[in-house]
Amino acid sequence: MSEPVIFIIGDHRSPTGPANVTREYIEGLKRKNIPFEYLKSSGKLGRFFELIFKLPKASVTFFSGYSRQNILGMTLSALSGKPSIYLMHGSVEYENEINKVPDPYMVKCEYEMLKKASLILAVSERFEGWLKDRYPEFSQKTGHLTNGVDWKGLNAKGDAKAYPGDNENAAHHREKRVISIGGGMPRKRIASICEAIELLRRRTGEDITLTVIGDKGADSEKINGYSCVNNLGMKDASDVPEILRAHEVYIQNSVFETFGLSVLEALCCGNDILVSKCCGCLEVLGGVRDEDLIEDPDDPEEIADKLENLFEAHNNARIMESTDTLSSGWDRRVEELFKICRKTVRG
Repeated sequence: MSEPVIFIIGDHRSPTGPANVTREYIEGLKRKNIPFEYLKSSGKLGRFFELIFKLPKASVTFFSGYSRQNILGMTLSALSGKPSIYLMHGSVEYENEINKVPDPYMVKCEYEMLKKASLILAVSERFEGWLKDRYPEFSQKTGHLTNGVDWKGLNAKGDAKAYPGDNENAAHHREKRVISIGGGMPRKRIASICEAIELLRRRTGEDITLTVIGDKGADSEKINGYSCVNNLGMKDASDVPEILRAHEVYIQNSVFETFGLSVLEALCCGNDILVSKCCGCLEVLGGVRDEDLIEDPDDPEEIADKLENLFEAHNNARIMESTDTLSSGWDRRVEELFKICRKTVRG
């Protein structure tokens, strides 16, 4: 029996997280000489005709990320007798809800994709569990394919090997520097980090600052009201590593984070990390201890206590040295995708 031909459908041009993942799968399939097709057109009309032309040659369709056009693609896949796989990078319904920007039409479209997909894959095992709880009607066809990590690329940006000496001496700096990415999105709970740092400044008398990167959101005004905050707004992705290297601690305080690549980028830039326990990227990290995790993102006291400990104890070297970068790399994920597609096609 011939090997399945995978047809990848999803944004692979933009600088977003989902598009980066789609690009990694395309490049990985090329490296391994696995038969596949993918949509190359950027316009809607071009994508439509490309979909019609390439679908008959495929064995399985693989939709990466939310797009209303997925509904058409999944419908055509079903009519052609081809199974469809939907890789979910996040939940439009829930994320819009907690970010205070509800959109009923997007929710309706997302649910239609969940119904039409032959298989739903979450980008982490944590997210898979959440999806099964949220949508029990689809639990039997829900699994996960954890995002891979381009450790080589991240280390090249971060020059992590050169940083630990600076990190060990961070306590001697007059200013202790913390950073978080997510802007004003309530989902990121950066306002709670601000409150924690204000608590710690009062407790210790130390000059602790928080740099924030990201777009405006419902929490932006509140975040900007804290004197300890330097809000940089949106920054080009190429500028982020240099900014990270100028800080000691990266905090990801999300109440919902299906993966969280910025945590890994921060590690590779030499930052110690403090991460909420819901982050899917924890699945690819080794050496993580309870003191590295935030149990309640809405508890500034907990964040302040753990941040104070982290300024003294550090965790970057421990986590980096304990992480299996081979098993979490993209080559391994591409192999997993191929196995899943083969199983889906052959039943």
